[in-house]
Amino acid sequence: MSDVVAGTSPQVRTVHGTVRGAVERGVAVFLGIPYAAPPVGAERFRAPRPPEPWTGVREAVAYGPTAPKRPYTPPLDRLLPDPEVPGDGWLNLNVWTPSPGPAGLPVLVWIHGGSLVHGSSAVPVYDGTAFARDGVVLVSVNYRLGVEGFGVFPDAPANRGLLDQLAALEWVRDNIAAFGGDPDRVTVAGESAGAVSIAALLASPRSAGLLRRAVLQSGAPAALPPAVARGTTGLVAKRLGVPATAAALAAVDPQALLAAQTEVTSGGNPLTGRASFQLVVDGELLPHDPVEALHAGASAGIDVLLGTNTEEYRLWFVPGGLTESIGELRLRLALLKFRVPGATARTYRANRPDATPGEILGALATDLLLRVPLNRLADARTRTPGATYVYEFGWPTPVQRLGACHALELGFVFDTLAHPDTMALTGPDAPQELADAMHRAWVDFVTVGDPGWPSWDARRPVTVFGPGAPELVLAPRDDELRGWKPYRR
Repeated sequence: MSDVVAGTSPQVRTVHGTVRGAVERGVAVFLGIPYAAPPVGAERFRAPRPPEPWTGVREAVAYGPTAPKRPYTPPLDRLLPDPEVPGDGWLNLNVWTPSPGPAGLPVLVWIHGGSLVHGSSAVPVYDGTAFARDGVVLVSVNYRLGVEGFGVFPDAPANRGLLDQLAALEWVRDNIAAFGGDPDRVTVAGESAGAVSIAALLASPRSAGLLRRAVLQSGAPAALPPAVARGTTGLVAKRLGVPATAAALAAVDPQALLAAQTEVTSGGNPLTGRASFQLVVDGELLPHDPVEALHAGASAGIDVLLGTNTEEYRLWFVPGGLTESIGELRLRLALLKFRVPGATARTYRANRPDATPGEILGALATDLLLRVPLNRLADARTRTPGATYVYEFGWPTPVQRLGACHALELGFVFDTLAHPDTMALTGPDAPQELADAMHRAWVDFVTVGDPGWPSWDARRPVTVFGPGAPELVLAPRDDELRGWKPYRR
C-alpha cells in the first residue's frame, strides 16, 4: 500500500515534511509541493538546492507560484491560456494519484512547453485526473524560464532550468513511492520546449537511473554552443544597460528584467527567427550536443514514444496572417535561406497541388524543424536497445483554420477536452473517441512500454491519430523525408 492517508483531505509524508491534499473526482490531488528552495535572492542564478524541511502539515490544495513570465502575445494569448500564480517558490510540482490503493504504480512526469519563456504546470490542459483515473501517478513540474533559467553567464551554471527539471526527477525518485508510484517505472513526457528538454535529459549522464521511458511531443533534440547561446543574454543586458553577468542581472528588479526579456524575444516564429533562449552544450550537464549524443546511443535501453502534428506550422503562421502574406518570391527566398533541395520542394508541391506558397513553406518548415530530426532519431535508435514508437496527430481543429497545429494534441493526450481552456484551441466539438484512443496509448506506453502498435523498424510504422479513427500507416510521406539532405540548425 502507498502512504496516502485516506479521507477527503489525504496526507503524505515526503522527505521534507507532510503535505495535505484533496480528493477531486475520486483522485487524490496534491498541488504546489516544493521540490527545491525558492530561486530568489542569493539563489537566483544558482543551481537548485533542496527546500527547507517543515514541521506540521503543509497545505497542498492550490497550484504553487509560477516562474516569472509574460502572457503569449496577441493573438496567441487567446489560444494558449497561460495562468500566472504570484509568489517566489515557483520550483514546485503537483501530484495526481489513484491512492490510497495499490503501491508500485507507473509514474508520468510532465514537463511543459512554451519556448522556455512561457508555460507552467498550472495550465488546466495538463490536469492529471484522467491519468490517475487510469492507474498512473501524474507529476507536473515548474522550472525556471527565460534569462533566469537559460541565460548564459560567465559567473553562473548554464542550463539552470534543466537543472531544476533534474532536481524534480530526483524528488520523484525519493518521494513518489509514498504517493503510490514506483520510482523504477518513471516516464518523462513533454511537448515542444518540454520535449527538447527531455531529449537533453536523455543525452545527459546526470539523468542515469531517473527515468525508464520518455515521450517527445513536437520537440526535437537541440542545444547551442555557449558562445552562440550567449547572444540573447547579451541583448537583454544591453537593453538594461548592465554587464551580461549573473551578478549584474541579480541586482535588476525582476519585473524590469522580465520586461527587457520580453522585448528581446517577442516577434518572429520558429521559421522566420527571433532572439530566443536555448539549451547550451556546457561541458558538464550536457557534455555533448544532444543530437550527436542520442545518435551515438546515449538513450540506449530507454523506450521512447515520439511524434509530431501534421500541420505544426499553422500555430506559427496562421494567427498572424503569415500564411496569406507569403507569395512565390518569398517562398523561393526561404527555400534558398534554408538550403531546401529543389527536388524536395517540387515533391512537396506535387503532393499538395492546391496549396498556397505559404502552406508549402509551412509544410517544409514542419518537417525541417520537427519531423525530419525526429525521424532521424528514430532511425538511429534502431541500432541500440530500447524500443521507439512514432505517432502523428492529424485531426484538424475548426478554430481559425489552424488545422492539425502545434500543441493541439495536448487536450487529447490528457483527456481534458471538456475544459474551456482546452476548447480555446480545439473548439467545443472535438472528438472524444479520438481522445480516448490517444490517452489510452499514452497510458499503455507508460504502464507496459507499448502504446499499441509496432515499434520503429525498416517498415517505418506510424500511428496517425485523426482526422478519422487511428490508423497504422507505413512510411507516411516518405518521399518527402527522403528528399532532405543532412541538415543541422
